[in-house]
Order: sequence, then structure tokens, then C-alpha cells
Amino acid sequence: MGASLAVAVPGQASAAARVDNPYTGATPYVNPDWSAKAAAEPGGGAVANEPSFVWMDRIAAIGGTPGARGLRAHLDTAVSQGADLFQVVIYNLPGRDCAALASNGELGPTELGRYKSDYIDPIADILADPAYASLRIVTLIEPDSLPNLVTNAGGTAGSTPECATMKANGNYEKGVGYALHTLGAIPNVYNYVDAAHHGWLGWDSNFVPAAAQFKKAATTEGATVSDVHGFIVNTANYSALKEPHFKVTDSVNGTTVRQSRWVDWNYYVDELSFAQALRTELVRQGFAADLGMLVDTARNGWGGASRPTGPGPLTSVDAYVDGGRTDRRIHAGNWCNQSGAGIGERPTAAPEPGIDAYVWAKPPGESDGSSRPVDNDEGKGFDRMCDPTYTGNGRNGYNLTGALPDSPVAGHWFSAQFRELLRNANPPLGGGNAG
Repeated sequence: MGASLAVAVPGQASAAARVDNPYTGATPYVNPDWSAKAAAEPGGGAVANEPSFVWMDRIAAIGGTPGARGLRAHLDTAVSQGADLFQVVIYNLPGRDCAALASNGELGPTELGRYKSDYIDPIADILADPAYASLRIVTLIEPDSLPNLVTNAGGTAGSTPECATMKANGNYEKGVGYALHTLGAIPNVYNYVDAAHHGWLGWDSNFVPAAAQFKKAATTEGATVSDVHGFIVNTANYSALKEPHFKVTDSVNGTTVRQSRWVDWNYYVDELSFAQALRTELVRQGFAADLGMLVDTARNGWGGASRPTGPGPLTSVDAYVDGGRTDRRIHAGNWCNQSGAGIGERPTAAPEPGIDAYVWAKPPGESDGSSRPVDNDEGKGFDRMCDPTYTGNGRNGYNLTGALPDSPVAGHWFSAQFRELLRNANPPLGGGNAG
């Protein structure tokens, strides 16, 4: 049984030496900025005290922006709360998120020097302050970067010129390596690198190459594999933690589940099996034998009335999979403000072998991107994958996006989505592993 993160005794963490699992026995920080927004929604009090990651998604976020405190203020608040675990997303690479305009960043493809001097170095200076030595600081390193070099930079249907540029100039690898090396030098920092999700890297053509790509970045710009404490999967995504009603090894009338439209020859059907298998491959590639994995479960619960209660019919492999899958997306490549999604497992330490924790990396209620163009000063563009009328591209098999309408810019509060996530929570709110 996983231990709820929110009931641990304060003061157990120490910066004297890194522990195997920073989540075990820890009292995590609850972000008051997010908590207040959650508590203001009907029923939001049920989750308002859950811990989640703080996002440093631009240089200005370090010092604080209107309505959101800066990094030092968050850390000071964590200390005053009596927390001993703080979670932060490092997210501002040059040419950021080359395959999704909604989460483009402020730095151009060649601005590696500014990334180092104006972003990583100031963050490192704050995290290294002795005032925060009692905190175990978990850093989530650069979502949606290295996996794009594997899948979206090589001329396939999902490739983009922007990803080809970042693969050619090496600035994703250099930026990640610099972040790992610089932050990893701080004794109480635990670096976890983003590793996408099973619906992105689960094919044999991507799985081992992705692990090799992670190893390359982790040995660039002075970094070594010892600067990597672990990896995180499903960051800000919706892939189901476990699919209870079918396995990848199942067959229907002689046709394997892998041949279904939904699975599409993938070797994994959920995030837990993918995370555990990826961990094994990463260790084989040279990462530490005690490598830990995190899974973002903030929005992958898929509960509510549409959640299947058993396997689909055996009339065909597609009927079997579509009738039994809990992930109700139109396509596994859909990632923006997904209709029908629900809050998943509450943040939990050591829930499964090889898994350090289930975490809420993407705080529920924060938009993935705007459903129409919106002027902003955050460097975030408009991506048609956030438009519910868009009929798709090569990355989602030219399907409808499944996105909710009337969404705001990425990272801004999206009340309608938050309320839907509450309604569709699985485990249901008030039961399961609620903290």
C-alpha cells in the first residue's frame, strides 16, 4: 500500500545526504496560489490541500508574476508550512516544445547562453540558499524536449521544422545537460528528467532510442548520470495509469490487441507498465540501479459514468479494446484540455516497485493551451490541437482533438476543466488514496 504524502511527520528530511526516495516520509509543499483557486470552485476543497509542482515556465516566474509568487517566496512559504519536500518544474529551454505551439517559450532556438545565465543560474542560486537546506527539492527537468528529438525531428508524419532545428543545433541536449549538472551540484536537489508517456515512446522504434537520447543529454555540458535521480512519465498528459480490462498480450479471434486502432502496435497500454519497463532499459543504458520513476496522475483518472466496468465485446479486437479502455480520448496523441478526463490517483509515495511516487506535476485546473489565438506576453502560441473543431495532424492520426472549448492560455486557470476533472475523478473524491 502506498503511503499518502499528506500525512507524513514534518521534519524528517535532511539535506546531509540524498535519500533513495525523496518522497518517503516527506511532508510536501502545498502551493497556496493553486490551492486558493481550487478551493474557490464548487467541491474543490476535496483536493485543495494536495501537493503539486510549481512551474518556472519563464524567466519572470522566478521573481514572481501578478497572482503568482516567485520561487524564493514559494520556498519561504514551504519552510513556514513545515514542509520538507518542494517540487518545481524547470521549463524554459531554447526553442521550447518544438512540436506544440501552445507551450512554446520565450527563448529562441539559439538562446542557450541566456537559458544558462538568466534562467538556470538564478534558479540554482536560490535553491542553494542554506535557508532551504532542510527541504528535499525535486526538480522536473524540461517536459516535452528530449522526446521530441526522437519522434518529431526525423521526417515522419509528426515531424516539424522546429524540432529538426533543435536536433541539429543540440541545444535541447546542452540545455538539459547544463540544468542537470548545475542543479545536481546542490546536495538537497533531486533531478527527474521528463520521459514523455507510453503513447509517445512505447513503440520499439522509439523506446530504446529515447533511452539512448536521455543518456546522451545526461552526459552533456558537464552532467553525468549521477546527476539524474530519476525520470517522470505522463507529465501534463492523460494516459491511464493502469488499463484494468485488457492487456497488451490479449488476442481476439486470433488478432492481437497490438493490432487494434487504439493501441496501434504499441508495446504498452498504460503508464505504469511503460514506466517500469523504461526504468529497466535506462538502467541497462547506464543509469543508476536505484533509479526512481514518477508518474503524473493529476488528470488520468478517467472516471464518471463513461468509465467501462469490464472488457469490451469479443466481436473484434477494436470492439474489445474500445469497449474496455478507461482512457476515453479519441486518440492517444491528443494532449490538450481533454474532454471527459478526471483527476487520478492522489499524490502517493512508493506505490509500486520502481515508482518513487505518483505526483501532480500539472496542477489540475491549469490550461494546456488556448482554444483560439490569444495575445499574451508569455511567449505561448496558439496550437490547433487545443481547438475542438480541428481535425488533426500526423501526430494524432488526423482525428478530432477532443479538446474542451473556451480554454485560456497555457498555465492559466480553466474553471470548466477543473470542475469536469472533479466530476470524473477516479478514485472518486472522498475515497481511494485521498490525502
